[in-house]
Amino acid sequence: MHSVNLGTLLRTCDAVGACLAVPRLPWVPDALAKGNTLRAGACVHWVRPMRWLAERRDRGEQVVGVELAEDAVRLADLPMARQPTVVVLGHEADGIPPEALDLLDLVVEIPMIGTGASLNVAVAGSLVLYKLAGFV
Repeated sequence: MHSVNLGTLLRTCDAVGACLAVPRLPWVPDALAKGNTLRAGACVHWVRPMRWLAERRDRGEQVVGVELAEDAVRLADLPMARQPTVVVLGHEADGIPPEALDLLDLVVEIPMIGTGASLNVAVAGSLVLYKLAGFV
């Protein structure tokens, strides 16, 4: 994920009152620093993704993945979040890793008419976050 994508997701998280959880990969701190255009402090959590997702789920938080899947809920049918919710975004080409798919409570897909297989990760994440927040 590039700094622009991280910056866009960080701004969307700020807009809907959410935090951004990111893995501590070598390139992430620099990309986040470059992409962060918020004037005030941003809410960012540095996590070990699989362990963090399992902990969140064990705490009763809903874990929603954005992915193409047979049992996915269409974005238009996704209800507003009624409990603390984690949104899992995968790599634009590879999707959500298989080990994380097992931790999802719900999968949401964004239907597309064009020739692309998926949206940019920041756009997809922003759409789902706004829908879960009840803003659209």
